[in-house]
Amino acid sequence: MAITYTHFDTYPDRKTVEGIIQLHNKIFGGSDDLAGRMKEKPGLQIDVAIHGEKMVGYKIGYALNREQFYSWLGGVDANYRKQGIASTLMDQQHQQVKDSGYKAVQTKTKNKWRSMLILNIKSGFDIIGTYTDEEGEPKIILEKKLWNEMGGSKC
Repeated sequence: MAITYTHFDTYPDRKTVEGIIQLHNKIFGGSDDLAGRMKEKPGLQIDVAIHGEKMVGYKIGYALNREQFYSWLGGVDANYRKQGIASTLMDQQHQQVKDSGYKAVQTKTKNKWRSMLILNIKSGFDIIGTYTDEEGEPKIILEKKLWNEMGGSKC
């Protein structure tokens, strides 16, 4: 059975939200009212990967402003990693946000999440800064330009 990818440019249906929350909790632990936090995000866009009836990956982002999109949360079920799902979700997200007129995608990650950091760099992100979060952990800020200086597409 193939993986099915779906894009939502608004808050999705209850079944999809429940699948995202369940997978998020499995990967990262508690969700801190993830559903409520998603509803508050401007320009919310969600991409999901589904195998049969099972949510196996997700990518969530929102508008920072009219030109910058923030790739906020994402993950792939441990049993489905190393199959290109994260890359496909990222590519799909970047194409959608570029088509929506955004000029750049920004994200943040931690050094301990090496596979995500490497995927971001391989996908064209540049490290633009670092800071220490409220828990005292260093975070890395990355940005990918979706358009070059001449106005052409980079995706």
